[in-house]
Amino acid sequence: MKALGFYAPGDRSKSPEFESVEIDRPVPTGRNLLVEVRAISVNPTDLRTRDAKKDNDDSLTIVGRDVAGVVVGTGENCSLFKTGDEVFYAGTSAAPGGQSELHLVDERIVGKKPQSLDFAQAAAMPLTSLTVCEALFDRLGISRTAADNSGKTILIIGAAGGVGSAATQIAKLVGLQVVGTASRKETAEWAREHGADHVINHREPIPQQLKELGLDGVQYIFCMTNIDDHMEAMGKVILPQGKVCSILPAQKPISIAFFSKSVTFVYELMYTRSIYQTEDMIEQHHYLNDLADWIDEGKMRSTLNKHFKPINIENLKQAYDQLLTGKTIGKIVIEGPFEQ
Repeated sequence: MKALGFYAPGDRSKSPEFESVEIDRPVPTGRNLLVEVRAISVNPTDLRTRDAKKDNDDSLTIVGRDVAGVVVGTGENCSLFKTGDEVFYAGTSAAPGGQSELHLVDERIVGKKPQSLDFAQAAAMPLTSLTVCEALFDRLGISRTAADNSGKTILIIGAAGGVGSAATQIAKLVGLQVVGTASRKETAEWAREHGADHVINHREPIPQQLKELGLDGVQYIFCMTNIDDHMEAMGKVILPQGKVCSILPAQKPISIAFFSKSVTFVYELMYTRSIYQTEDMIEQHHYLNDLADWIDEGKMRSTLNKHFKPINIENLKQAYDQLLTGKTIGKIVIEGPFEQ
């Protein structure tokens, strides 16, 4: 089968040096599904996989975590899906990604594709939405019952990106007031369109902007950008006994204010469950099925923004070049077929 991968890390300031290669067709065993890939999206984590590769490592690397496709084979222990099912998922960083015609994935981290979305729209959703669900419900302990969240506010730093676009929608879905941050007119508009009640500029003093909204502080903060840039501001605006979650590691000490306010500070990495094969790994299957239901019920919409077709080296390069600008709004998706 055809796959698009790279051997050397190359110039890390540019998109990966993808090559079209022929590799053996995978055989599903155990709880693995074999999926015919119909669409993939690109994510910063794909670039981090490349960036972490050693200069002398010339092994083939295949990235591409977000996938939407059709099941064409199942392992002997599979029970959640059958051949012909349409699925979507984010895969794992512990195995090859989905930039190949066929892809192996553990069924416990796979969900049913939303019926109301096409494959490209569906491929935009898994990684970011799983990150959000785990951050809000597992890490921050936010209730999924809207009545429990009445009068509570979440500050979403980086509300117009892929994760932020999903976070605003899901936070609103469970009854939180959402204050999102964005620094450009187009990103602010995108954040509002996806559910933010208020949009402030993270390049300006956040505490002052919250006060102008009549808020002395917030119960929750979800940070999608460099957390070190916002640590001081978060220490000022998080309320006593509030909770803060980051998807990126802090390189500097966390705010001393977190101590005096008894703040809970947590990290979220969507790959933890699959890398460590945790007992609750199947929670990602459940979250994706919930996401599909929310979308089909009209409670959420796809965060797809840029769309390329077919899947080939040229379109991958364009997608990753856009990702490298750091100014991506929503998600970038490349739809099949794979160019022969």
